[in-house]
Amino acid sequence: MRVFRVGQVLRGLAHRACTPKCVTARRRESGMTLIETVIALAVLGMIAVAFLTGLATLAKLTVTNDVRTTAESLALSQLEWAKKASYVYEAAGYSPAPLPGGQDYSGYSALVTAAPLRSPDDGIQRITVTIKRLDKGIVSLEGYKVDR
Repeated sequence: MRVFRVGQVLRGLAHRACTPKCVTARRRESGMTLIETVIALAVLGMIAVAFLTGLATLAKLTVTNDVRTTAESLALSQLEWAKKASYVYEAAGYSPAPLPGGQDYSGYSALVTAAPLRSPDDGIQRITVTIKRLDKGIVSLEGYKVDR
């Protein structure tokens, strides 16, 4: 008794049922070629690079917006602090308010300058608040202080 494996039987049937053209066509359609695989990988690679570039840009923008928002908040509070301080005629500046502690505010500094609108000082000063982070100017805000 002769034992046949399933693969041998199927191959034998395929060879009997197909002409040489049929066998050649089956070989062409039997699976993905190396070129198709390389092209598919290249397309997937380009998509992955574009996606990762977008994520990196988004992360940078998030950090930049966070720094700017923090600086604007500090500038507003510094301007209000300077407006509430007692008026000093011919002042070149006012001492800034203490900055909040914590990790979110590390590296920030404030500078509050003043200049009278007219000379001699008639009771109106232009207050300029500059907020820096790591010695780089982030926000500059102007307001007016009046002697009441």
